[in-house]
Amino acid sequence: MANTSGKNGFFDVTKVMGEFRMPGIDLDAVAAAQRKNLEALTQANQLAVEGVQAVVRRQVEIAREAMDEFSAMFRDFVQTNGSPEDRFAKQAEYSKQALEKGIANARELTELVAKANTEAFNVINKRVSEGFDEVRDFAKKRVGAAAR
Repeated sequence: MANTSGKNGFFDVTKVMGEFRMPGIDLDAVAAAQRKNLEALTQANQLAVEGVQAVVRRQVEIAREAMDEFSAMFRDFVQTNGSPEDRFAKQAEYSKQALEKGIANARELTELVAKANTEAFNVINKRVSEGFDEVRDFAKKRVGAAAR
């Protein structure tokens, strides 16, 4: 039996797998498929992280804009020398604008999250589809080899 310890003295899986051969299984193809799977997961993860970063950046921008708008509204509201009815009407208009802006911001953030999820899912979906194609091609080769 061959030495199965690696350079560091620990068990080396690649040596054992290199010695282990199963008829009909191409270990190089299996390793290549797993490498592609890891690459797809890494890419999907990167897209997800970038999506989260974009959402957080936008949330910070929204918060900054909201504070600026609130400050301007407050200054305007304090400086207004109108009747109580005018002040009430102005407050109602500010409230309406704030609500509309909040809904628009929520919609924008939802779209950013959906876009990031879709991009990450598409990478995984593409790899799964490629994996099925690889299995199909392998099966065709096996049937063709058996028919000879």
